[in-house]
Amino acid sequence: MRLWHEELVPLLPRQQLLGQHRECCALRGKGWEKNHATVNYVFNHSPYKLYQYHVLVMEEILKRGYKPNEQWFDPLYRGQTCPKYESIKSLKLEKPIYEEHDVLYLQDCLDNLKEKGIDLT
Repeated sequence: MRLWHEELVPLLPRQQLLGQHRECCALRGKGWEKNHATVNYVFNHSPYKLYQYHVLVMEEILKRGYKPNEQWFDPLYRGQTCPKYESIKSLKLEKPIYEEHDVLYLQDCLDNLKEKGIDLT
């Protein structure tokens, strides 16, 4: 599991972009607070930040002609197997959404993609 640095989302190849959508769905649902070293920082923040990041991913998916389930655009939605949040405090959109998505993390993501044969530089 990994959330790519948000600056990379518009540049991701189809497979990584759609994979990112699946990761967001999993994290918003039953994966919330499930230990995974690469994404544990997400759980130090409100789930609303994950929603904001997921919207960024879904907007890119829409630009490319794919159609994510519209229910995911509801910040309370957690998938078919999890009950919706009763309420969630909305947060102002910050850039980056996650403070952990700094320059070092951007380079780490670029290096990870390069290992997969994907050069975005």
